[in-house]
Amino acid sequence: MIPLFVIGLNHESATVDLRERVTFAPESMVPALQEIVNHTPADEAAILSTCNRTEIYLSGQQDAPLIGAESDDQSPLQLSKAEVVAWFAEYHDLDAEELAKYCYVRHGDEAMMHMMRVACGLDSMVLGEPQILGQMKSSYAVAQEADVLGSELHSIFQRVFSVAKQVRTDTAIGRNPVSVAYAAVNLAQRIFSNLKDDTALLIGAGETIDLVARHLKEQGIAKMMFANRTLERAQKLADEFDAKAILLADIPEFLVNADIVISSTASQLPILGKGAVESALKLRKHKPIFMVDIAVPRDIEPEVGELDDIYLYTVDDLKDVIDENKQSREIAAQEAHVIVESNVTEFFKERRARHSVETIKSYRQYAEQLSEEVLQKALRDLENGTDAEQAMRKMAKSLTNKLLHSPTQQLKQAGVEGRHDLIAFSQQLLGFAQSESEQANKEKLANTDKKVK
Repeated sequence: MIPLFVIGLNHESATVDLRERVTFAPESMVPALQEIVNHTPADEAAILSTCNRTEIYLSGQQDAPLIGAESDDQSPLQLSKAEVVAWFAEYHDLDAEELAKYCYVRHGDEAMMHMMRVACGLDSMVLGEPQILGQMKSSYAVAQEADVLGSELHSIFQRVFSVAKQVRTDTAIGRNPVSVAYAAVNLAQRIFSNLKDDTALLIGAGETIDLVARHLKEQGIAKMMFANRTLERAQKLADEFDAKAILLADIPEFLVNADIVISSTASQLPILGKGAVESALKLRKHKPIFMVDIAVPRDIEPEVGELDDIYLYTVDDLKDVIDENKQSREIAAQEAHVIVESNVTEFFKERRARHSVETIKSYRQYAEQLSEEVLQKALRDLENGTDAEQAMRKMAKSLTNKLLHSPTQQLKQAGVEGRHDLIAFSQQLLGFAQSESEQANKEKLANTDKKVK
């Protein structure tokens, strides 16, 4: 079994309230990775933390408790889950027993398949959404930066990325614009039938906000404003979309002009509070504002939604909109599942083949070493005047004895222990196992002999 262990929670297993409490801020990711390797049996680790999921990918030695496959309560796997959840809960100041209720666990080939499904967008709220692959690549890069990514996770991530690329190329799963960003704009269109007279305030400057801006532009939005912690990032987007760039601190001043507010930042604290929104509504003479908070943790205080003229939606509220767009991707998703399953199978075939090649190489080196030792002894015998034929026979016998010594001892021990399966396998491995028909004929002859006697 591949030494891979995945533990996490997502939009299906936990609410946004819990998900926002277990996110890892970008600046804390490296120390968190180093800490988890020091506090669990894992040798390698990576963390994926998005608005819809937080997952920890771990790898360890083949015989470590981390990858035990038993399913009873006292199994190494269950103990490992408890240990990782304990660290997870302590890190976020949560109750471990309560957190465990919302966490799922995958190991071995199931963990590999899960990672591929995630990277392909098959496990996302928005089926086939493309952003998750970039986020997974980022988690891989951060793990490298933290120096907690070894050969196991490296090879796993590379295969996962390769499969995701194949799915994007060979299926139509990513061709229709179905994403959280698209759903947010789609919902805005339902409230404002015509966006050509409206102004949007977009908070953040990441990939999601970039996508939101593109969808809004396609729908003919009148004006856009970009608010960000650093003015440079906001200005870059503003230049591209012929919009205005402001700092987060300037939001209360410009909120009065916003008909639509869509926010997606990595802030650990709310950016927009109830007081600022109330002030803006008074200046707007209570003209409604449509708000979508895509961020986890949330950027907009939940209390804002209590205001009469505010239509506030969170990322979970977008699910109904997203569900309507899933049908076009269902067929593509089925094709993607076939690609994922075949790649998992192929990965394990390659892995087993690699292990057998290493064993063959080691045994060949061992045999060549014995051969060289016997040959040198035979050459010394010839130098000392031993008859050539006698020296050759002695060399052949010595080499045979040396090659057969260890297998013979192991077969004898297998006989003592009643390991008939091992003896039968050894016959097949050594090339003189009888076929089923030969064995049947032999038994038939033996029974005939008994009758004759």
